[in-house]
Parts: sequence; structure tokens; C-alpha cells
Amino acid sequence: MFIDSHCHLGFPELRQQLPELLTQMRAAQVAQAICISTTLEEFPQVLALAEQHPELWATVGVHPDNEGVREPSLEELVRLAAHPRVVGIGETGLDYYRLNGRSIEHDMGWQRERFRVHLRAARLSGKPLVIHTRASSADLLAILREEADGRPWQGVLHCFTEDLDTALAGVALGLHVSFSGILTFRNAESLREVARALPRDRVLIETDSPYLAPVPHRGKTNQPAFVVHVAAELARLWDEPLEAVARRTTHNTQALFGLSAS
Repeated sequence: MFIDSHCHLGFPELRQQLPELLTQMRAAQVAQAICISTTLEEFPQVLALAEQHPELWATVGVHPDNEGVREPSLEELVRLAAHPRVVGIGETGLDYYRLNGRSIEHDMGWQRERFRVHLRAARLSGKPLVIHTRASSADLLAILREEADGRPWQGVLHCFTEDLDTALAGVALGLHVSFSGILTFRNAESLREVARALPRDRVLIETDSPYLAPVPHRGKTNQPAFVVHVAAELARLWDEPLEAVARRTTHNTQALFGLSAS
């Protein structure tokens, strides 16, 4: 079986199709999926999915690129993370891609402080982190090291698109690395080199649906059933049977997030 370690079934375009998407998951042998929260406003819908469907799980957090939303406090994140269907803290991290003329040093401190709040909530709750990084890996790694206090992190660099040095630095800090449909894109050879080089016990697979549909579904709305194509690309890169990649990535995901076997 397979697990989609990162999807957004709480987004309206997917939530409205949920019965069909769950049927397609089962047909593709995708037994579980983790539904990711991107705002506190969205969290009740994400949690409801996990409460109503045993194959779905939830996280709680505020995406680094979201502005004009309710800011998370340490106490609230820890309280919400205590729910038994919540298995992670995030999506959190840093994203400097859309600066819109702002200075990273002087204008983006709010992102760095929000990230630190999530890191501290992960420590207090014992739940792993779901980390987003875009055009920000140097600052992100520096903050992870500062907040680590000599202890490894539990978590994942999701939808990874950075270089091998960044991936290995994350692994050295205790993190896993998750690959999305981008791994199948024709212009993603450098990312495929990262996937070849990483320790295989640190690799997860995801869709990040509704975004980034893999080949052969480019241009379509992505969905958890399509995570099989990411696994198939890993099988090709690792020269392993698809079944072996399914077992390995499923075990990695269940161990990281404490998921019960399905």
C-alpha cells in the first residue's frame, strides 16, 4: 500500500469531491493520507475530515506565505495538536519567493517568528513538523539549528525542490525529505539526483494535491491516488520493485507520524 504524506483535501475544490477521491484512493491502494492545515481558520474543516474518515489524518499550523490570517500562539498550537487525529505541526517554514519588494532581513521577521512558534509547539506536543521552504533554505536551516538545543528534530521537508546539500543538512538535523509529482517532471533531473542520493529510510512521498499533478496527469487537478506515480519514479531511480518502494515509504511515514497500520 501507499500513503500520501501531504495533501490538501480541506481545500474546497477537493472537499467537494471527497467521496470520489476516497474511492480512487482505495482503487490505487493508497490506504492513508495526511490532510495538511494551512490556517487556523481552515483547521476545523481539516480536522473534521480526519474525524469522519479513518484513512485520513490531520495537522495543525499556519503556512508561512499566509498573511492576514489568525496568528498562531504556542499555547493554541499545543492544545489543538493534542487531538488524537492530529499527527503533525504545520505546514510551517519560510517562503521568500514572493517578496513584492520587501527586504528579507527587515520585512520578513514575522515569518521567522511564526516558524519559531511552530518549532516550539512541536517540541512541547511531541508531534513532528511539516516544513515548507522556498527561496529560504539558509535561514530555515539556521533557525532549525538555533532552536534544536542539541536535540534532533522529528519532521519532514515537504515537496522538496532544493539541492542535495540542503537535503543532507535536513537529514543531519533528524528530518525526512518528501518528494511530490515534481519528481516526474521532465526538467527535474537535479531533483532526481537528490532522490538517488538520500538515505532511503528518510524518504516520503506526497501529492501536495490539488497542486503539482505528476506525469502522466500534468495539467489536471492532483489527488492522493496519484501518489503512486511518485512512488513509481522512485522505483525507477532506485532500481527497486514498486512494491518495495511502497513498503519502504509507507513504513517511513507511519513511523514518523505515528500512524496506525491500515
